[in-house]
Amino acid sequence: MNRNSRHSTIIDDKGKRADRDEYPLKAVREAILNALVHRDYSIHSENVPVRLEIYRNRLEIISSGGLYGKLTIDSLGKVRPDTRNSALANILELLHVTENRYSGIPTIYHELEKAQLPPPVFAVRHGEFVVTFKSKIAQVYDMPASGVGAVHEEQVQYSSNQADSVEERLLAFCAVPRSRQEIIAFLGFSRYYSMSKIVQPLIDDGKIALTLPDKPKSSKQRYVRK
Repeated sequence: MNRNSRHSTIIDDKGKRADRDEYPLKAVREAILNALVHRDYSIHSENVPVRLEIYRNRLEIISSGGLYGKLTIDSLGKVRPDTRNSALANILELLHVTENRYSGIPTIYHELEKAQLPPPVFAVRHGEFVVTFKSKIAQVYDMPASGVGAVHEEQVQYSSNQADSVEERLLAFCAVPRSRQEIIAFLGFSRYYSMSKIVQPLIDDGKIALTLPDKPKSSKQRYVRK
């Protein structure tokens, strides 16, 4: 994490130097511990690792399995959750790896606020639970759509309260027809992941349409929200 993320140096009014991580390590640690404790260890996903993915403008911690029990995105950190792996949670608590089983998400919020970063974004995406930390350079670009002119920023701007998933942000972005290149740049993922794991499911669900449905691989193909 330290090797692959950015760091900054702050000099205060007294000339004292302080090094600052791009993301507070305590918040990252809590998110990773939560992912390890609450992920799905069933036969279908036991060999799938927890992933920590660092992008130019965000950090994502991704674990197998959605929310467990009656827990919802809106209730995270507010109610006592059901525990998918209670034996593992008990062991980590006894070993003092986790200080308090129910303090992880409040700690994440607190540490991000102290670092003057946006609050975390939680989402369930294709059977995986995703925690996203946004960096200080995170932004949505006012990208021009080919052949239709520029899109005003308010059309694609979002916050964690307005959009709980990458899919919702992409749907907002595709209010006007977008090319593959524009979508890939907007999402920040690889071409394969962007198109096969995010765009194609939205097409299958009837949420995004092709402007040239008879020529799906055309270089002039555009994708637009229905």
